[in-house]
Amino acid sequence: MSTPPPSDVTPSPEVVEIERALYRITYLSSRARQHERLMAAAGVPLDRAGAALLRKMADAEPMRPGELAAGLGVEASHVTRTVQHLERYCLVVGVADPDDRRAQRIELTDAGRDAVARIRETGVRSMQAALAGWSPQDLHTLATLFHRMVDDFLAHAAGMDARSPAD
Repeated sequence: MSTPPPSDVTPSPEVVEIERALYRITYLSSRARQHERLMAAAGVPLDRAGAALLRKMADAEPMRPGELAAGLGVEASHVTRTVQHLERYCLVVGVADPDDRRAQRIELTDAGRDAVARIRETGVRSMQAALAGWSPQDLHTLATLFHRMVDDFLAHAAGMDARSPAD
């Protein structure tokens, strides 16, 4: 893994605070105990890898395992193991790729779509409770800025990925 070159630009205090807040929320949301609570409340006995894969597929299915791996930023072997686990629970199924019958795409089953819906609904209810004291305007502003930030992060990451190591 290469280290990014040092920047000549001093970050603003606001950017420093945003980075700190994002780290905190990422840490809180990725804790094993938090995941277990969410899965228990949703009635879906999945590990974090399985839940992440189902959510990714719900947004862009069916996909080849390699596409899933790239989209999740993990190795293909990791996706293969997770898919096998999800197949045992009848949450996904392999289907022939219409563009190449030798290849397979992974597709959510009805049970898989139901599991994703329950996970999302449970997460939304939890977030609603945590943000209950926020005004509708503040919630709208936060949602707008979050989407804008994610879009900018994705565009930045795509730009970084497009650069060759020689740049």
